[in-house]
Amino acid sequence: MTYTAQDYKKGQPRWCPGCGDHFFLASLHKAMAELSIPPYETAVISGIGCSSRLPYYMNTYAMQTVHGRAAAIATGAKVTNPDLTIWQVSGDGDGLAIGGNHFIHALRRNVDINIILLNNRIYGLTKGQYSPTSPRGFVSKSSPYGTVEDPFRPAELTFGARGKFFARAVATDSAGVVEIMKAGCQHKGTSVCEILQHCVIFNDGAYDPVYTSPGRKTNAIYLKQGQPMLFGERNEYGLMQEGFGLKVVKLGENGITEQDILVHDAHTEDATLHMKLALMDNDSGFPVALGVIRDVAGPTYDQAVNEQIEEVKGKKRYHNFTELLETNDIWEVK
Repeated sequence: MTYTAQDYKKGQPRWCPGCGDHFFLASLHKAMAELSIPPYETAVISGIGCSSRLPYYMNTYAMQTVHGRAAAIATGAKVTNPDLTIWQVSGDGDGLAIGGNHFIHALRRNVDINIILLNNRIYGLTKGQYSPTSPRGFVSKSSPYGTVEDPFRPAELTFGARGKFFARAVATDSAGVVEIMKAGCQHKGTSVCEILQHCVIFNDGAYDPVYTSPGRKTNAIYLKQGQPMLFGERNEYGLMQEGFGLKVVKLGENGITEQDILVHDAHTEDATLHMKLALMDNDSGFPVALGVIRDVAGPTYDQAVNEQIEEVKGKKRYHNFTELLETNDIWEVK
């Protein structure tokens, strides 16, 4: 059966005008339609926060859980119903602060769920406190003189927890969001898709250099499997290895040709280069990496659990509670 984005829509979104959640929701509906997984085989699970209202606007199975616990509920849903396609939606506060422990253990276990991290570097629902991804020195209602701590970087957490899939897109880039959503869903195991977006009320401009199409041409690089790492308005710049790090080069200068440019391989098991790519930023003179950065196969927790259950059941002499009671020693009281 063919589905359209309309088949996945429900209700009227209640976010601030211009919020990145609006852009993302439209792209998610489109990605689901292109994947053609029936709404009745799909579940969207969230925690608490502005972004976590998203399940209310999905014509699928949906559940808003408690703060930070979306990954735990999503894990349980997938293990008990392996045929469901699970989308977990969390903000940077919900997913990486109170939910940080569940986040890393979902990745470590490699549960077959799709984690969407909507990262606006702020707590929006509670009116503007700094979050785990807010940069050092960030001024907010809870840090009026600037934060004095370094932020989490989602890619770093993902790779540190042995994550197999990490991708990134900008909320305003519909094509980029749809592409990584589809790739994340097709990946077997935990996928993490970081969506860079603005909170127009409390942290507008957080990603200004890459929030528009012209900005992304000069300040971002779209990584494509098996293709050279080129960027710029005319693909005139590229990335090369320099010692243990990376460097930006311009084609044609110092004899550099496209043959000298690194070629992207998201499927290599070693995450060293994936980490370097994911941590690039404009402040350090590098483009922001967008697209699928890492996509490596591995055994999934939910499949292993269910296979183990079937194996144990096959060795047992009983298969229900009545048989259990009648299998072992029985005493008759007279």
